[in-house]
Amino acid sequence: MELQQQFENAIAESKTLPERPSNETLLQLYSLYKQASEGDANGEAPANPFDFVAKAKYEAWEALRGMRKEKAMQEYIDLVKKLSS
Repeated sequence: MELQQQFENAIAESKTLPERPSNETLLQLYSLYKQASEGDANGEAPANPFDFVAKAKYEAWEALRGMRKEKAMQEYIDLVKKLSS
């Protein structure tokens, strides 16, 4: 199965995990998803300094700057598999 299809399957599977992941793991899933689907973070951090969730999401994504989309897809797939078992 091609990587893109595995990634799409993992996205669907992530919505039916047996238990809700920790916030740290959710941030990891989010940042890998964004890196895999959009590439490097573009733009600036959220303007509202009190929007801690948006800031954390942006910083997690920004931390992956330079990671190839294929690598991000594979890491996302691997993480979802780990969480599913």
